[in-house]
Amino acid sequence: MEITNNLRGQVLVEALPYIQKYSNKIVVIKYGGNAMINEDLKNAVMGDIALLSLIGVKVVLVHGGGPEINDTLAKIGKKSEWVDGLRVTDKETVDVVQMVLAGKVNKGLVALLGRLGSKAIGLCGADGQLIKAKVKDERLGYVGEITEINPEPILDLLEKGYVPVISTTACDDEGNIYNINADTAAAKIAGTLKAECMISMTDIAGILRDKDDPSTLIPKIFVSDIPQLVHEGIISGGMIPKIDCCGEAIRRGVSKVFILDGTVPHSLLIETLTDEGLGTMFVQG
Repeated sequence: MEITNNLRGQVLVEALPYIQKYSNKIVVIKYGGNAMINEDLKNAVMGDIALLSLIGVKVVLVHGGGPEINDTLAKIGKKSEWVDGLRVTDKETVDVVQMVLAGKVNKGLVALLGRLGSKAIGLCGADGQLIKAKVKDERLGYVGEITEINPEPILDLLEKGYVPVISTTACDDEGNIYNINADTAAAKIAGTLKAECMISMTDIAGILRDKDDPSTLIPKIFVSDIPQLVHEGIISGGMIPKIDCCGEAIRRGVSKVFILDGTVPHSLLIETLTDEGLGTMFVQG
């Protein structure tokens, strides 16, 4: 029992300077992947977010919901087509995207945070014209390219102690709704807010020099080194656009960006409130 109490005390003492560092600072968390599908992991992530909010961190949660969209489209017999890794989104599909993201997924997360003691309010890109967009590529239909982020709805909620939970749809001046990549939206939101940090929760441990060897995790990467890592093939495939978003967030004024394995329980708290850290951190340089 004494050892257990000592360990608890050490954890709390270690967390104190990080709590002070992040107190009243904005942290943008991009959430998706397996951590969103598995109910136990979802509860752990939302518990971490609730705790960060309760100790004074201004958390902004940006979420996707690709698997839920896939399931709903399958149920109505709608087959997805893909171009350059992006879902072709016709009018029927964008209606489903809006229903699933801004409805089912968003409100489910808001309700869960509320049950865990955190005040949360759900937003989508059309609310207060939070995310404005235009057609990214005519071949993709209603897939949007972000043209503007209006931070006022987010800042108003943060000022009143709420956790904004943002689903990544957008609108244009004609009222059209667009599907937006969650990594891109999180990066632009974090940059506009000049967040202290952005945390991207993925299904991998971070950037590995050898993708088959977890011990080769690169703990820190300068944004200026990203092109070389891509050239060497260390960053490749679907990770390239994700890392580009990390770089963009830094260039837009975010102090640091973390890529974390969202399937590790409480990885958020370990990364933000301890000396250990788990993922890869991107910084200016």
